[in-house]
Amino acid sequence: MARLLLLLPVALLACSQQSAETRTAVVVLPTPASTTTSQVAPPLTETFEAGSKGAYATANEALPSGSWRFAEALIGASDQDHKDGQRAARLREGGRLGMNFDAPAGVRTIRIRSASYGTDPASTWELWLSQDGGRRYARMGQPVRTAGAGLLTTTFTVPQPGPVRLEIRKVDTGKGRLNIDDIELLPTGTPTPTPQSPSPSAPTQDPKIPGSQDPNLLLGNPSGATASLSAPNNYLMVKAQYTLSYNAQRGTPTWVSWHLSKAEMGSAPRQDDFRPDPALPRQFYQVTSKSYSGSGFDKGHNCPSADRTYTLDDNSATFLMTNMIPQAPNNNQRTWSALEEYGRSLVRQGKEIYIVMGSYGRGGVGANGPAATIDQGRVTVPKRVWKVLVVLPKGTNDLQRIAAGQARIIAIDTPNDNSVSPNWGQYRVSLDALEAATGLDLLSALPEAAQTRLQASVDAGPTR
Repeated sequence: MARLLLLLPVALLACSQQSAETRTAVVVLPTPASTTTSQVAPPLTETFEAGSKGAYATANEALPSGSWRFAEALIGASDQDHKDGQRAARLREGGRLGMNFDAPAGVRTIRIRSASYGTDPASTWELWLSQDGGRRYARMGQPVRTAGAGLLTTTFTVPQPGPVRLEIRKVDTGKGRLNIDDIELLPTGTPTPTPQSPSPSAPTQDPKIPGSQDPNLLLGNPSGATASLSAPNNYLMVKAQYTLSYNAQRGTPTWVSWHLSKAEMGSAPRQDDFRPDPALPRQFYQVTSKSYSGSGFDKGHNCPSADRTYTLDDNSATFLMTNMIPQAPNNNQRTWSALEEYGRSLVRQGKEIYIVMGSYGRGGVGANGPAATIDQGRVTVPKRVWKVLVVLPKGTNDLQRIAAGQARIIAIDTPNDNSVSPNWGQYRVSLDALEAATGLDLLSALPEAAQTRLQASVDAGPTR
């Protein structure tokens, strides 16, 4: 699958405990002499030894490496803070710790040490990275579960060069506090110290980050969308939670693609924080929640809120307006809701699902009657709403299994009309019919022969 360049793919390595050692606040090594003109960025390390922030209130702290922003976080120096030296960062529920500056270009490895504060219960934290000066962040790797007093080293690999800044987010809702120490951003060629505990395992792939055989686009890019401003009506947007092609002229996505398994489902509550997407280019009109006010149409999710409940950030990402279409209330709340819940019920039974949803045409019928647009013509109301679900038993080599006919493929195409039947099963179609209606290539990652074979049939399986 083609590598996507909007987000940095990251491989999360296994961790190892290391004994404490004396460190200086910042390590800046000179670049070795070279006969070439290429430059290697020096390592950047922050140990918090020079910090003095003693309260959890949000504030910036000037440290030797640069300015850091602390939210629900402080620099602890008590006996209960597990640390190298005298100080470490300490985060409580909702805590964030981030750079207000970019590390030099060339960072390829990030190492972070963490432990539970005192005898507190375990904490879960995530590393988020930005390549555009802090405007947009993407989660790197999988969440890290930290328990116990021993400092645990987690290593992330950043294969794409360029300036980066990081943010550490404590994402669990428990009362355990988290210590963070010895953050290292290392350039290519920096030797990895010999571990003092068992050697780390081979890198693992993050199923949510593009470039690591991203399941969100495993089936292919249906419209050949690109992240080019010259293609505003087929603009590719990649997020950890889903990937989409945005149509700036319509003010809605053409399609949204994501993967659903038990790994994406948890206990995070529905956020309901509908908002403009900050990742949308500034040249594009920003649809807001007010764009739908009084229209008679729901703000209809493509990737549903309930499909992303592992963390608060995952759920919140589904409320970006680039994930919405004007959807007839009965279509959204009855027909579509039943289909979405059916998919989640299959996941709870041990399945995983690759899902693509979209809309096409112009003009729907909402609670106020028919309409072609809303928001003074800036947002198009689609005529039809469709979805494809490729259902597999949880496993590996998914593309090969799909091509071999081991998946159940459900395709539906419903009218965006308030008189729609709540029985989604009556709207099942073949992929061939859906492609003819939309102009998309919905299984483009599969061999041509497999596509031809799989796209002709209409699902006749159970609907509940």
